[in-house]
This record gives sequence, C-alpha cells and structure tokens, in this order.
Amino acid sequence: MPQQPDIRISGTTSKACAMAAVFDSHLHIIDPRFALTPNEGFLPAPFTCDDYLAVAGPLGVAGGAVVSGSFQGLDQSYLHAALRRLGAAFVGVTQLPVSASDEAIVELERAGVRAVRFNLKRGGAVAPSDLQELACRLHELVQWHVEIYVDGAELPALLRTLTGLPRLVIDHLGLSRAGLPALLSLVEQGAYVKATGFGRLDFDPAPVIRQIAGINPNALLFGTDLPSTRAPRPFNGQDLRLMEEALEPALLKRALYDNAVALYRPPALPQVSHA
Repeated sequence: MPQQPDIRISGTTSKACAMAAVFDSHLHIIDPRFALTPNEGFLPAPFTCDDYLAVAGPLGVAGGAVVSGSFQGLDQSYLHAALRRLGAAFVGVTQLPVSASDEAIVELERAGVRAVRFNLKRGGAVAPSDLQELACRLHELVQWHVEIYVDGAELPALLRTLTGLPRLVIDHLGLSRAGLPALLSLVEQGAYVKATGFGRLDFDPAPVIRQIAGINPNALLFGTDLPSTRAPRPFNGQDLRLMEEALEPALLKRALYDNAVALYRPPALPQVSHA
C-alpha cells in the first residue's frame, strides 16, 4: 500500500471540517484488480476506495467525483466498481472515444458518471472537431459536461474550441501562470475551474482563487486530487487551509460543496451536517 499523503491540519479546527460539507470534485482511485496502461512510462501505486475513505473521511468529505486518469485509458470496469463501493454520493468522470454509442453513454449515466475528460496534458491530444462533436452529443443526450486537463499556456490556442462547448471545467487552475489570462477569460464566459492540485502549480493559487470567485461565485470546485499522482507536492491539509484563508465563508461553502453538487448531480445527496 502506498504511503498516504499528509493531510493533517495544524492549529485550530478548520472551518471546512467544522462545516462537515466537502464534495471532493477531483479524486483518483487506482485499484490493482484492474489493468493499467503506462503513460509516458508511468504507472501509479495502488490507491483503493478504502485508502481514499481513510484519508478523506477526517476532512469531512461526504461525496465526490472519481476522475479517470491517463493510465486508465478507456476502461470503465474500474469506475463501475469504485462507484459501487463509494456509494451514490459519488459520481464518475470518464474517458470515451468519439465512437462511443448512445447506449453505452446512457448506461454510464445510470451508473453515476456525469462527465467526460480530455487529457491534453498527458499526450491525449484530440482534434477540436472531435472534442466539440462528443461534447455536444453528451450534453444533449445526458447533460454531461467536459473536463480538460491542459497546461494553461495552451489555452489561448484552444479558446475558439473551448468557448463553443456547452459546459466546460478546467482542471487544476490551469496549472501555469502563463495561462491565467485565458483561464479568467473562460470563467467570464461560464467555465468552471477546479481548485485542485496546488502542488502542481507554478503560481500562488490564493489570489487566483479569489479572482475566479469574484468573477463568478459558482465557478470554483474544490478537490483533493488524491492521491496526487506525479505531483511535485501531494495534497495536504494546508490546501484546505489555503481555501479558508482565500475565501469568505459564503464563497468557501460554495467552493467546497454547493457548486460541485449542483454541477455533478450525484444520484444521492451527500449526508452532511452544517454547523
């Protein structure tokens, strides 16, 4: 079993844990029962549903989105198993070929999948026309949105394509300082942004989080990014502390819970108790 990330929050009790209301918009499950595909020579260590729950439970996580990684390719079996184990307050974000049938998509929707992910950062390049075609078909058929993992420096070249998508989510605050103007422009046009993966960034996330919330209070989605595969610094409790310090309580509640629940439409609402 891999060493679990250090998630301790030092000092006084955090507001996030006191509210007991976190919907984790970005987590990975790496179940050794299912085959993995090396990406750029990389294979992650196991991180099972039980591993995740042991880490996330003390944070007040009551639901979340299981995101398919590059190393999981187009496999859906691991995702079905993870959603069954985690329960109906969790949803899936999958990877699909453009050729996926309507029947297969509807089956995934019934299983709790709510979005498709395009991994442009890890060699998952896709033609703009294919991205638009699949995004529009998925939104019309099952109301799914598109999630993009991309270095923000590439966003300006993609703006025409991305602004034409029905509903868009950008992973990890866009990753790079060079992409921030394009990222904020997309937020102004209705895009959501995941406040995740702070250890992957080349900038201080706090001012950017405040900027995004100022443009659109509904746009921010907090996530742990557990188990932080390939991140220079894995998730820890200070990432939650950063969110608390960056946002006033009403905006914090939206970013930690309300925005994601509204977007991901979990089959069952997370059971939470607000202080």
